[in-house]
Amino acid sequence: MPRKTRPSARASRKKKNSDIRIIARAKLPTKFGPFEILGIEGKNERESAVALVRGSIRGKTPLVRIHSQCLTGDVLSSQRCDCRAQLELSLRRISGVPSGILLYLPQEGRGIGLMNKLRAYELQDQGMDTVEANEELGFAADTRDYGFSAEALQLLGVKRVRLLSNNPDKVQQLEAAGIRVVERVPCRPRTSRVSRAYMETKRTKLGHLLDHV
Repeated sequence: MPRKTRPSARASRKKKNSDIRIIARAKLPTKFGPFEILGIEGKNERESAVALVRGSIRGKTPLVRIHSQCLTGDVLSSQRCDCRAQLELSLRRISGVPSGILLYLPQEGRGIGLMNKLRAYELQDQGMDTVEANEELGFAADTRDYGFSAEALQLLGVKRVRLLSNNPDKVQQLEAAGIRVVERVPCRPRTSRVSRAYMETKRTKLGHLLDHV
């Protein structure tokens, strides 16, 4: 009887990457300029992303923003956070370079989901900060995972990026998943006074690289 052998690391990666695919692509004209929009899916509903692509990216070192969904900020213009301001700044900067990508991920509320995020808002109105509220609900301060983002970038033919981010954890996770971050580009738009406490919590408790708030 032939001896069973373990699959090689390369074969394991190939099998893992076969679970991710582009399911749709189309032109997307925006006020920031023209993009191509791609729908990317993995093996379950949490593994999905929308990619807005600018220019030729395969084999390049594009400017990349990995942006977590924020209904209240991105869509409803909430000033509790800086999410919409970061999204618009990123699209503006990506539209001004030859090669860029914005990955939009369904990781609402730092990964806890929309309804739990609203419950966290309620606790914040009672005096907690964003980290305390998440932990009171039984979650980690930030549960987001960027492994799928790395797979999506690899699917698009990208191995090296200039990353628009203030979050060192995002850099570390991408590097650990095989994406080389050759430069971290600060993503610090002008924000309102309302979001000042939120920004301070990101700086002091989550380690975001913000010079001042």
